[in-house]
Amino acid sequence: MEEKKATMPQTVERFVSPGKGNGLRATARMSRGQLVMSAEPLASCVSNKQAREVCHHCFTRSETLLRCSQCKLARYCNTTCQKQAWSEHKEECKCLRRLLPRLPTDSVRLAARVIFALLNPKSRTDELYTLDEHKSHLDSMSEQKKEGLSQLAAMLELYTQQELSNLTQEMTSALPPSCHDALSLIAKVTCNCFTISDGELQEVGVGLYPSLSLLNHDCRPNCVMVFEGTKIQLRAVQDVNPGDELTISYTETLSLTEDRRKQLEDQYHFTCHCQRCESPEEDGLMLSGEKAKWSPLKEALLRLEGLKTQSNWKELLESCSHLLAAVSDEVPDENLYKLRITDMALDTAVHLGLWEEALRYGKKTLPAYRLHYSDPHPVHAVQLMRVGKLQHYLEHTEDALDTFKQAFKIMKVTHGEDHPLTFDLQMKMEECRCETDHQSPGKH
Repeated sequence: MEEKKATMPQTVERFVSPGKGNGLRATARMSRGQLVMSAEPLASCVSNKQAREVCHHCFTRSETLLRCSQCKLARYCNTTCQKQAWSEHKEECKCLRRLLPRLPTDSVRLAARVIFALLNPKSRTDELYTLDEHKSHLDSMSEQKKEGLSQLAAMLELYTQQELSNLTQEMTSALPPSCHDALSLIAKVTCNCFTISDGELQEVGVGLYPSLSLLNHDCRPNCVMVFEGTKIQLRAVQDVNPGDELTISYTETLSLTEDRRKQLEDQYHFTCHCQRCESPEEDGLMLSGEKAKWSPLKEALLRLEGLKTQSNWKELLESCSHLLAAVSDEVPDENLYKLRITDMALDTAVHLGLWEEALRYGKKTLPAYRLHYSDPHPVHAVQLMRVGKLQHYLEHTEDALDTFKQAFKIMKVTHGEDHPLTFDLQMKMEECRCETDHQSPGKH
């Protein structure tokens, strides 16, 4: 396995954050848009639900992937990716074959990959935070959650039993104590892993990045994370002064205080008291309009999600259209539930190839996104890029160029100018410029 290291700059240090435990803070001034640090995972794996669509080495989506002939799960872009992945996949492949046709959960597969990574003597040497220092939070979990984790721990033991029993005493003694307790390891992995997303911010996998686990949460953070394959890039979205704590958001920005707090308590075992959570007026914009008018939208979301899971696109679009038409202008576009349904209608229209309709819904979301994402945010940039692509495809070239410019302004901060997605965006802008020049009177 290649040695994987986190790039630990001199501008970042570990410290004890009052009331939060360990954290990361800046030791030098950082400008908005600056790359704070980047890191490859100690271990990562493609999500089971994406296993047929994403390369298990580089995490790139492709419609034509080579399948591992032995485990039948792993898939690769080409033989190069397959060969490069083999040192990490070799032990996993044996585990998967023995468990067939059953498939372990993402967290079990990731925990096993963590064990195999730590058995490699070239594993991390420069982490600010080791696996043993990660908290399991078992003492603060409900019995129901502990029971669920115990079942995963039993699966992990079954999954890795044969491979670990073949290890020498010297090899097993080199593993940190956490790896000898399946329940503790599973708890640490589920609480500290990161969801790996693609350029469109769709989930493709999970990974463990020990040093970046030091980053504490804030509902209005000064940093964001974007991925390039499995590599995380942490960028400042606000100017940061020496001594400032570096924070990210563990939750979706576009969610109510009650929902954010519940997720943080359930998954990360703390109650958030950040400025945003302590400001009752913060939810006002998301709940704008009369409750009696927007309540049917909220109540419909679960049913709509069910249709989406079933890929029942035609019925989903009809339902979204009907709900949105029923409230029309009586519920403002920035209302959280109206925005979620409008977003769903956009996605569904794209799936059905209804480009004009998709653009109509996409354009409706943009003012609301601008209001809700006051700081530069990858989600806002990607939404603008999606709408710009629809405008470009439908030959609304000048509108597309304007939308792409708005996306680029945000993406320079959130992704940096060297990120592949930013490069794609610049290419789209150049295409639009060439087309508008060609269409201008007197230019041939």
